[in-house]
Amino acid sequence: MKGHWRIKMITTVEKKLHTIKVLLVVCLLTNLIRAIRFNIGQTHDFEMYKKAEFDFPSSLKVSVDLGFLGIKNLHTNVEIPQKSSKLKHLTDEQKLQNKNYSSKRVTIEHINRSCKIFKVCGNKYRGKHKNYEETWKIITALVNLKNVTNNLRYETI
Repeated sequence: MKGHWRIKMITTVEKKLHTIKVLLVVCLLTNLIRAIRFNIGQTHDFEMYKKAEFDFPSSLKVSVDLGFLGIKNLHTNVEIPQKSSKLKHLTDEQKLQNKNYSSKRVTIEHINRSCKIFKVCGNKYRGKHKNYEETWKIITALVNLKNVTNNLRYETI
């Protein structure tokens, strides 16, 4: 399978109760959400990724946020933005690479927005936690359907 995949975290927080994190795997070529995983409670992004046990081929380019810094030990073909610190600033070349990387991330943010249009995902989740994954699967299917049919033209006879 050739392509370019992007992983993004979405967090929904319930007041003083639990945090539910959702891990989305999105194909950048088709703009479709390929897989979702969720976790209840406070979990680091990379820990959640390791528990999800995605099996990506080594030829597939995986693009992640800075929350997945240890992923280079698991995959060979990884694209991750450069990190700056107070003591070591980014060079102009690194800034240009980060700018190009962030221009790709815009499509992922649009997909996140498409999911959060449904108030179930954008606001506090008031349902049972056992139904949360099913809710996200339905919303993911609707977002994928919208992305697939976005460029279709209807002709009247």
